[in-house]
Amino acid sequence: MKLAHERRRDNQQWMLDWVVKESGRVQNFAHDEREFPEEVKSYAMIPKVMGKIAKHQEEIARAAEAAGHRHTAVEAYWRALRTYHTCQHTIFRDDDKDKIRFYNGLAACFDRIMALSDTPVERVEVPWEGVTIQCNLHLLPDRRRAPCVLFIPGMDRVKELDFPTPRLPLQRGMHYMTMDGPGQGISNIRKIRVTDDNYERAAKAVIDYLVARPEVDSKRVGVFGVSMGSFWGVRAAAYDPRISALATAAACYGGRTNIFEQASPRFKQVFMYMAGIHDEAEFDRMADEMTTEGYGAKVACPTLLTTGEFDPLSPLEDAQALYDEMKAPKELWILEDDFHGSQRHKGLGGMDI
Repeated sequence: MKLAHERRRDNQQWMLDWVVKESGRVQNFAHDEREFPEEVKSYAMIPKVMGKIAKHQEEIARAAEAAGHRHTAVEAYWRALRTYHTCQHTIFRDDDKDKIRFYNGLAACFDRIMALSDTPVERVEVPWEGVTIQCNLHLLPDRRRAPCVLFIPGMDRVKELDFPTPRLPLQRGMHYMTMDGPGQGISNIRKIRVTDDNYERAAKAVIDYLVARPEVDSKRVGVFGVSMGSFWGVRAAAYDPRISALATAAACYGGRTNIFEQASPRFKQVFMYMAGIHDEAEFDRMADEMTTEGYGAKVACPTLLTTGEFDPLSPLEDAQALYDEMKAPKELWILEDDFHGSQRHKGLGGMDI
């Protein structure tokens, strides 16, 4: 008899609900801080509870903007944006009216951030394989010719969330681009699906766009990837030799067994949605091809790999194997007694990677 759910581990929903109630988290349970207030008693409650919070935060932002308090408004819009992101990301169904409503809230907040920004921000559409990949390009105030960093977010992020430390490249004299690759953000809404190997092709198209911009030093385009972006970043650097430097955080090196079969079932639920696949066996065949094994040797640029010693999504031996493969200048940072994350690391004195 055919089961009503799509994945084997969907029958663990009661367990995920209990962990959400107790920890205030849906994944990465080694971290102590709550993502959701105690009012959230199950996974299904997240959009409703967080949606109310997001709406309130946006109202505060709009009131501050109307009163002429630009900096306060920008901070409040950022808070609302992050909360709207949480609301929409917890829903993994095509054409869902609530997901679209929350995503539109996120985008509307970013529109106001762009309008109030004291540095130039452009939303651009990059042609790629018959569709377009939407990106946000953040430029130095004087638009001078300078290096540029392409930020590749993880599967739990969208381009509007910015760097883990917002605007960090601008502080260091670099432009930067954030992208919604296949399966992410607006690409999800547009049903632009992720496959085992198309993200690196999308990243190449974005770099094609960047090197044609007069503000960008085409010889100094780097990539920074976080979480699943660390996987895509390695694959992109192996695919496109124009990438002049690579840095990664919150590792997803090696294969995908840990994230899809051993960690929170939410990872597989979300990624199957990102891929537009509803048959678990078909998805598993695709996931088998998702590996960094054999790609490290193809990376020619200087590379920094960082990983938590006990990251449940990327075993330490996978990080070591990738590092050993690489022939280019390289460093591997192992964050002692740490897990999966890019912010506030004890081993870095509380700093972000």
